[in-house]
Amino acid sequence: MADFDVRRAGAADVPGLVDLLLQVCAVHADGRPDLFIKGARKYTDAELCALLTDETRPVFVAVAGDRVLGHAFCVIEDFHGSNNMQPVVTVYIDDICVDEAARGKGVATALYQHVLEFARELGAHNVTLNVWSCNPGAQKFYEKMGLVPYKIGMEKVLD
Repeated sequence: MADFDVRRAGAADVPGLVDLLLQVCAVHADGRPDLFIKGARKYTDAELCALLTDETRPVFVAVAGDRVLGHAFCVIEDFHGSNNMQPVVTVYIDDICVDEAARGKGVATALYQHVLEFARELGAHNVTLNVWSCNPGAQKFYEKMGLVPYKIGMEKVLD
């Protein structure tokens, strides 16, 4: 049995989420310094607090006591009423991050499984995510979890 719990994030988790968001950005800035700013994060404190109350953008945390070990930021995408898409609901994982000190202990797997259960309870058709090619460890993890490519982003850098 894991020595941590996975639950919906709340305001008390903001400091731990901020630390993880900095870690995520560092990984991306190391891999793509042309796109990501080292030492930055995706959300301000105010944006993060607002996000935690948005029912269409659930955030889950793995916690041991009051320490945030990892997070999963999600977006519920409802395609009912779309002109060209089947009327399905998708849960998009915008980000999964595990604190460097907690890696290899099943935290990411527990977060991912929690998102799957949430999506099933919601009646979602699928769970999707994007992974940066500069993060092969994450890609291997997602493949191990059974995810397969469903679309591929491509680019031509013009510098």
